[in-house]
Amino acid sequence: MEVSKLDKSIDTYTSHVSQNARQQLADICIEQQSKKDSILLKPNQTDDSEYILLKGIARIFLLNSEGEEITLSFFEDNTVLPPFVTRTDNGKSLLYCETITDCNFAKIDAKDFESLMIDNLEIRDFGNTVMRQELLNKVSKEIRMASWSAKERLEQFRKDFSMLENKIPHSMIASYLGITNVSLSRLRKQY
Repeated sequence: MEVSKLDKSIDTYTSHVSQNARQQLADICIEQQSKKDSILLKPNQTDDSEYILLKGIARIFLLNSEGEEITLSFFEDNTVLPPFVTRTDNGKSLLYCETITDCNFAKIDAKDFESLMIDNLEIRDFGNTVMRQELLNKVSKEIRMASWSAKERLEQFRKDFSMLENKIPHSMIASYLGITNVSLSRLRKQY
């Protein structure tokens, strides 16, 4: 893969990665196109890759006990999907990943990425920064879900994903916020 396709994604997390390290990462990436509404990952499916979303919108979700989709997180251009170690168990996916728009991914074999992290301090720092950001995002969302009002959660969603509200189904946003579609509609009319 061309290094230039990864630059913005790397810079989203850290700018302290040399051209040499970027090239080493690009060398183990395979570009993968996924059409809108495709399921990239699903629970119990074998998965041994890391994914960088170069372009598009995707989401991670689960099904609750009633079979309803619960959106856990959204991803936009130049972001990294949850790392292999946090979204798999014994090499099998724990989550669904769906493309909301046509998407372009950089796909990396997780073992190759781990080896590169061991050999290259800059790539290790990049990987650790991605992990810290993922943990911070999860903890922040847990706090919001437990202690913030629906209005406050919607306001934060708008800060975190400034243009997403007009690009994706509102049912996905409602499930992400932990509210019903009707409640989201009412909130949107108020604000």
